[in-house]
Amino acid sequence: MEYVKLHNTDLKISRLIFGCEPLGGTDWGKIDENLLEKAINQAINLGINCFDVADVYGLGRAEERLSQILGPKRHDSVIISKFGVNWEKPIGKARAKTFLDCSPKRVVNALENSLKRLKLDCISVYLIHWPDPKTPIQETLEALLQCQTEGKIRYFGVSNFPLTLLQEAHQNISIPIVELQYNLIDRSPEQHLLNYSQQEKINVLGYGALAQGLLTGKFNSDTRFEKDDRRHRLPNFRPDVLGKNLQIIDKLKILGQRHGKTPSQVAIRWILDNPSISATIVGAKNPQQITNNVGALDWQLTDEELMELN
Repeated sequence: MEYVKLHNTDLKISRLIFGCEPLGGTDWGKIDENLLEKAINQAINLGINCFDVADVYGLGRAEERLSQILGPKRHDSVIISKFGVNWEKPIGKARAKTFLDCSPKRVVNALENSLKRLKLDCISVYLIHWPDPKTPIQETLEALLQCQTEGKIRYFGVSNFPLTLLQEAHQNISIPIVELQYNLIDRSPEQHLLNYSQQEKINVLGYGALAQGLLTGKFNSDTRFEKDDRRHRLPNFRPDVLGKNLQIIDKLKILGQRHGKTPSQVAIRWILDNPSISATIVGAKNPQQITNNVGALDWQLTDEELMELN
């Protein structure tokens, strides 16, 4: 297992973070609860000590399930949770209505609810999930700072922030951690965000490492998803886009054969070989998937191979 000491914190985390969104039980197709629990236990056995969740995943269910599965081990783990997407459950409708809310009142309420669901007195890392244009960032940060002073969170940071808003936040209160989507298909952070974060020693945690499973190589142009799987509506899986993305997978397969690795292991390794990235978040539905993901660790791509993928 590879570990990293996060800048300006006392946190040492595994460079592979377990993504817990499937614990919410929605939007990822059929979930076998038993296999998912085994995947988390396997992650712990393999040395993963960091778990990424959010209050909105399953409307609180993911946090509750993570706490139940980890049990006492939750106190020894680095748990990242997020707030900022609030929700209402309209009467008679299956899906909740979600909306952005980073108001100071919501900071306090969301944190208290997450602490109860996670059965913790303090959350290791608490992130603003998405920026709320209705609330000045300074108001949100001041509320988070107060919660930190009260000992309810150790560190706070931001997720999915554009560069200008990250700069504004960081100039007011030092932001040690930023979470953003980054993979071989979505490389937009390379334009400015990664350079700024590296310059300011802000730890970058990438999510979507496998582009919602696309970079595993198990899908093709004939793949179709059920309505309960969000991938049926994601642009990367549209037939007119999928063909181009499959060309990237062909490169991953070639490089994987050289190293005895799977396409997903090469895709994850490419992210971790970027010096701007502290760690990456990868989900898994069963023990085999997390074991395969860990195969991305403790080796490196050559400079020439990185150029091939770039």
